[in-house]
Amino acid sequence: MKDDPAGLAEQVSSVLRHLVFLLRRTVAGQPVTSQQYGVLGSLEHGARRMTELAEEHGVQLPTMTVQINRLEDAGLVARGTDPADARVRTVELTGEGRVRLRAVREARIARLTEELAALTDEERAALAAALPVLAKLGRS
Repeated sequence: MKDDPAGLAEQVSSVLRHLVFLLRRTVAGQPVTSQQYGVLGSLEHGARRMTELAEEHGVQLPTMTVQINRLEDAGLVARGTDPADARVRTVELTGEGRVRLRAVREARIARLTEELAALTDEERAALAAALPVLAKLGRS
């Protein structure tokens, strides 16, 4: 397997897809979508330009604008301007947005904790050992 990067990539993609679906199910039925929670997470460390958000999430600016409009209507984000360029619109989390983001993270962590508890000690150790390698993916 280690000598077949394409085969390994296919397996990693499949496993990650299933994990993403597991995490998405923890927020199913809420008025905010998993994708919108992803946007909230992108704002956790401060205000961001709309164009940066669109690029990070791999969507066109009009698509991101629709998401931001919905989050703003829900009171989870607020728009502002870039101090360096007043023509540039930024977006930041509101207090309620931070509370909701924290709550969804806690729910996801609780769900993962349940899943991890069902693994053997050896399986959890193998997963822990793989985390630094997984963290390197997509950072180059």
